[in-house]
Amino acid sequence: MDLYFGQFFSLYWWRLIIAVVAAYLIGSVNTSIIVTKFVMHEDIRTMGSGNAGFTNVLRCAGKTPAIITFIGDFLKGIIAVGIAYLLMIDVSGDGAAVFRSYIAYITGLFVVIGHMFPLYYKFKGGKGVVTTAAVMLMTDWRVLIVALIIFFIVFLSTKIISKCALLNAAMYPVVTLILKLLDCNGILSAISPLNNPPVSFIVLSTVVTLITAVLVIVKHKDNIKRILDGTEKKITPKN
Repeated sequence: MDLYFGQFFSLYWWRLIIAVVAAYLIGSVNTSIIVTKFVMHEDIRTMGSGNAGFTNVLRCAGKTPAIITFIGDFLKGIIAVGIAYLLMIDVSGDGAAVFRSYIAYITGLFVVIGHMFPLYYKFKGGKGVVTTAAVMLMTDWRVLIVALIIFFIVFLSTKIISKCALLNAAMYPVVTLILKLLDCNGILSAISPLNNPPVSFIVLSTVVTLITAVLVIVKHKDNIKRILDGTEKKITPKN
């Protein structure tokens, strides 16, 4: 590891702790549970697939509650990572951009964890797909572009959102690593969030996105079984 990694944790560990705790608590606010209780007076976790997320809300409660759920889950990722950036706003000089990137990726992981295992709802939350997309936007928008392309291609051919989510989860660390290596060699410097990233950042961003991907895939274990059995439902909104 390079000097940036040690400097970040020795100088800004307390900011990282604040950002991580805030991200987890923000992630724990589950929009789908709140919306369905307000609209239908029921817990989305007792309806349909039992998942507290966008797709299940779409199937069980309809388009409007699903849109609200999507917006809420997406905003969680933006707000959490945005707070992390704000905590580092006064940092300047050599390494400032690297330090901000460190805290953004780590914070992004914890807002997804909060969504999946919410403190306020007995640690039973959603699968983290929409919130992960928001984290992609806040950390490296290029990864989100690739994810959206994959999503639309797979969705148009299958109409099965879980397949889109699983493929995007699997590609998340791979695309992240490829882009960071290209950035390191100056190939994508014109559109890079961080030019010439140090080795520590390449490792950290890849590991964090890998952990996120594994969590998303594990949360889709029931979907994987249904896909293999050929029983996974295509997307059919209630209204």
